[in-house]
Amino acid sequence: MRIGELAARAGVSTRQVRFYEAKGLITSTRLRNNYRDYDGTALGRVQQIRELLDAGLSTQVIRAVLPCLESPRDPIVFEGVTTETVTALECERDRLTGRIGILTRNRDAVAGYLTELQQRANGPATNRGADRRSP
Repeated sequence: MRIGELAARAGVSTRQVRFYEAKGLITSTRLRNNYRDYDGTALGRVQQIRELLDAGLSTQVIRAVLPCLESPRDPIVFEGVTTETVTALECERDRLTGRIGILTRNRDAVAGYLTELQQRANGPATNRGADRRSP
């Protein structure tokens, strides 16, 4: 399939597809007119790349992980995994765990603020002006 079709079906821009190819995440062949041609597995790969990027992995880590995956939805292949790949994944896991902690604290703070606002908004009418100080 051509780059425009791949991009449309994957929900990305053609620029992103070219970027993924430049980073070595996907490959194409060239037609006689020099247009890129992607095989049927490219769509799943692009979707998988998007999921990994959305999870916070860098293109460098994704490039290391992709050879370990037989296809986008099949079980992980363990042959050929290097210690560098394991180390990179451990670092990414730890970084994501840290981000989850920060996001959880921020979400809880926002939820607490909203609860307080809602309680004040729904309180008795006589208390609405009680906090105001008279001169």
